[in-house]
Amino acid sequence: MSLRSRRESSKPSSHSVKPGFKRKNSAQGTTKYSSKNRRKTASDKPQIAPEDRKVIIFNKPYDTLSQFTDGEGRKTLADFIPVKDVYAAGRLDRDSEGLMVLTNDGILQAKLTQPGSKSPKTYWVQVDGAPTEADLNKLRKGVELKDGMTLPAQVDVIQEPNVWDRNPPVRFRANIPTTWLAITIIEGRNRQVRRMTANIGYPTLRLIRYSMGEVTLGDLQPGEWKEIQLTR
Repeated sequence: MSLRSRRESSKPSSHSVKPGFKRKNSAQGTTKYSSKNRRKTASDKPQIAPEDRKVIIFNKPYDTLSQFTDGEGRKTLADFIPVKDVYAAGRLDRDSEGLMVLTNDGILQAKLTQPGSKSPKTYWVQVDGAPTEADLNKLRKGVELKDGMTLPAQVDVIQEPNVWDRNPPVRFRANIPTTWLAITIIEGRNRQVRRMTANIGYPTLRLIRYSMGEVTLGDLQPGEWKEIQLTR
């Protein structure tokens, strides 16, 4: 993967919004419907020539929406990314941080977000308390959430990663330890990782997405972005 670095922009002048990638479908940017309400698949999407494809990786700060527009004056992607005609491949919660991939390639968006593609996403997760191996094995096997059983996840205890301080800081409980986990899933349900750790009794305090498929956050700091070229 070769990189062409671009850094945080002050304020973009505008960002065009392409029909079909906004409102209800902006979460994945991949769902379109024909007149018969047939769900489009990746094979239905127009092929982008390699020289025309844009792929942006962005380190989304805490308290930023993973969309370009907002009617309530909250921070959005438009406060950081001036590139036009790129759309987020999946969402990242306002209170979560880390990697977002934006592209003009609908096939790449589908590959990264649609459940059928089974594209792995890895999160660094700080939880309240010290889960045991028995607790973590529940996540590895799948837990029952309101919207059904989760697929098995890869879960490992890790050392505290060398990352930026969050603003505002995480609120800790006195005399209660915290634990960092690396959790890899191939699903993308709403607030799934947070619900998974809560299910086993260890609420998530901080969540940073580190990778999506083969793309990683690298050394990007909050608010920084790069345009990258994928080899495939």
